[in-house]
Amino acid sequence: MTGVLPSDPIGRRIICDGEYATVHYVGMVPPTPGIWLGVEWDNPLRGKHDGRHEGTKYFTCSHPTGGSFIRPKMANFGVKFLTAVTKRYGPSDDWNETMVVGKKTVELVGFELIQEEQSQFKTLQDISVRECLVSEAGEKGEIHMSCPNISTLNLSKNLLFSWENVAEIAFQLEKLKTLELSENKLSLPSDPSSLANSFRHLTALSLNRSGVTWNTVLQCAVMWPELEELHLASNNITELERPVNCLQSLTLLDISNNHITDGNQLCAVSDLPRLKQLIISENKISSINFPAPLGCCTESFASLNHLSVDGNGISQWAFFNELNKLSNLHSLNCQNNPIMESDKNPETTRQIIIAKISRLKILNRTVILPQERKGGELDYRKMFGNDWVKSGGHQNTDLNNPLMEFLLDHPRYSELITKYGAPDEAEIKQPQPFALKNQLLSLTIMCPEKADQKPINRKLPESMTVQKVKGLLYRLLKVPGSELKLSYESSKMEGKEIQLENDLKPLHFYSMENGDRVLVRW
Repeated sequence: MTGVLPSDPIGRRIICDGEYATVHYVGMVPPTPGIWLGVEWDNPLRGKHDGRHEGTKYFTCSHPTGGSFIRPKMANFGVKFLTAVTKRYGPSDDWNETMVVGKKTVELVGFELIQEEQSQFKTLQDISVRECLVSEAGEKGEIHMSCPNISTLNLSKNLLFSWENVAEIAFQLEKLKTLELSENKLSLPSDPSSLANSFRHLTALSLNRSGVTWNTVLQCAVMWPELEELHLASNNITELERPVNCLQSLTLLDISNNHITDGNQLCAVSDLPRLKQLIISENKISSINFPAPLGCCTESFASLNHLSVDGNGISQWAFFNELNKLSNLHSLNCQNNPIMESDKNPETTRQIIIAKISRLKILNRTVILPQERKGGELDYRKMFGNDWVKSGGHQNTDLNNPLMEFLLDHPRYSELITKYGAPDEAEIKQPQPFALKNQLLSLTIMCPEKADQKPINRKLPESMTVQKVKGLLYRLLKVPGSELKLSYESSKMEGKEIQLENDLKPLHFYSMENGDRVLVRW
């Protein structure tokens, strides 16, 4: 449709020289003769002005350099839906089939080709016409006749310009459940409820990088009565409002890579009854607070079992204290936060998080095994034992009365004492001052299946990972690390061999001590 000016160009989306824009003006721009289009570019660096020319305001731009005037012949207003589908999924341009009629060979064209296309399109269920310049549905009913079985449709980064525009396509797809509309800029419908029938079976919707606000989403939500998954990443969303009579079927909400700074904004969606997954990664959240008495669960996010907060500003342990109030939180992603990059050993940080959130089963995509939970909780109990004693904690239950300040910082500590008993004096004695010799393990490296290989004595840092140990052995034994299998025998447990299975774990994770023997096989 390059150069063809539609009857209703205002508000339409176009592409020109590879750049996307929205038409805001059609008409004369004196003193130059002829018709011009006043457009606002998606990329404001592409424009020259804010809609003014020689002192006259022709249209309004959201950016001072977002506007330009271009000739209609430069604008591509897009194609019909089926044109894009045919180009991507139809027979190739060199498709050729012949048949013999009498003594003549006849090429199958026209009706036969249409039959071939229609037969092929009717089997399509999952299609993508991303960046195919789709701008309209086309003739009434033609999509339903050609592609009746589509259930998953990717319409991202096209030239769709309104929800009515999209509804004309969706209405003809009775089996449509998943719709990708990211990177389209859609105007708000005048009556959203009138379009609900077009999206009556829709369960998953993506509007990433589409410029929508949360308020706009709430106004449109009446169109999606059965929606379960909603993806709104990268939309500059700063505030959330409570959904009223909408989005009640939502099980997954992705608002990652937005500009939410106040964690308490999340309380706006905390009453969604079926919400199981909340993805708020790459925002600027540093704290959150759920109303609930000490040691009790909150009624907020009653169904939530997975939370992603990667790449935020979390730097205080209080954040994880609050997450322990969520009654069904089983999985947490929290990488690339300041607290994960503190001076503490990464394994210690992981242990503290596990100890603070009692129902957690998966942390940063790694399953928490029962022995890891027990070890983390025991170490946490020991780690903060001195603080507990100083605040009024005591092994004698009659004398045990820690200050509320301590309990607020460590709300699970009393629970851990009930579970494992109060730490004794030996457990919570002050650690020795840091010295390199206190961090090294004296180990004997042996190759039980290589009789000619003499034992090697080495002092290795207890923080050294199994992977780095294999790298060291590669240099010593000239055997590729990928072929090495490591285990160890404890000097305190003769005859028991413990496998070093995880290359990313440090030696202290396996409770290795001075005098232990590392067994190497390949």
